[in-house]
Amino acid sequence: MPDPTTLGTLRRLDLRNVWPNEARNFTPWLAQNLVALGDALGMELELQAQEAPVGSFSLDVLARDLGRDRLVVIENQLEATNHDHLGKLLTYAAGHDAGALVWVAKDIREEHRQAIDWLNQHTDGNIELFAVVVEIIQIDNSRPACSFKLVAFPNEWRKSAIGSKEGGATSERREAYRVFFQDLLDELREKHRFTGARAGQPQNWYAFRSGCSGVQYCVSFAQRGRVRTEAYIDTRDVGENKELFAGLMAQREAIEHEFGEELTWEPLEGKRACRVAIYRPGSIECDTQTLQEIKGWAIERLLRLKKVFGPRLNALVK
Repeated sequence: MPDPTTLGTLRRLDLRNVWPNEARNFTPWLAQNLVALGDALGMELELQAQEAPVGSFSLDVLARDLGRDRLVVIENQLEATNHDHLGKLLTYAAGHDAGALVWVAKDIREEHRQAIDWLNQHTDGNIELFAVVVEIIQIDNSRPACSFKLVAFPNEWRKSAIGSKEGGATSERREAYRVFFQDLLDELREKHRFTGARAGQPQNWYAFRSGCSGVQYCVSFAQRGRVRTEAYIDTRDVGENKELFAGLMAQREAIEHEFGEELTWEPLEGKRACRVAIYRPGSIECDTQTLQEIKGWAIERLLRLKKVFGPRLNALVK
């Protein structure tokens, strides 16, 4: 057990000692370090654009929440929150039809925290708002580290209640999906550190970042009583998707040998995206024991996908 007399001293440093300028230093850093922010939010964030235009204005960071396939607008400040940035955040969210709004600042003023809480209480389950404090901390003379602390966030119980009402007759099935993916996320996060996502959703799929923009690792309950894990390629550009798929296809024999199983290679003719997948029988209506087996099967193959495809995807993109 550590000796209390030997514990270090925690200090909070001035943000501008690390990022002298908000636009030139902090925003680019945040855009390239969305994993850390996503972990604090419980989301799988993937960068879409920095300084994304909205009319004559520009949003600091536009990201995608892969787990729910929705856009996330992120506005940041190196000072305390102000009315100007709250207005910008709402304007940018409307301009991009975003599903989540994230306000990152040095300090969240109490009146602005109350405003975020009020908006969360009066919006439906499709819109979520977050206020996040960013800090630079240091223990004695250690290297400084960035910390994100949630100050205002949605009331998940209320959102779930609204979602159940909207789900109507399908709410029981939606809840079964939520429970399955919650269990899957918890094990991936706590045991394998595969994701920072925390909230299972009432949907039949969940996507995870691959480290390569435009490619996701996914688990889904597919049609015809099958469960699928896959590397899903969608850079939003048909030509880039096909080129990346062809680059992987050229390594098919080596990939399948390393993966340990035969994979299904699907160019998805007539569609923008492509996928490389593996299937097994199963549906959300299976008994508890079978769903646990499906979860274990999916986790094992997600880990293999990351190990086998990760280096190859990065090499192809470079």
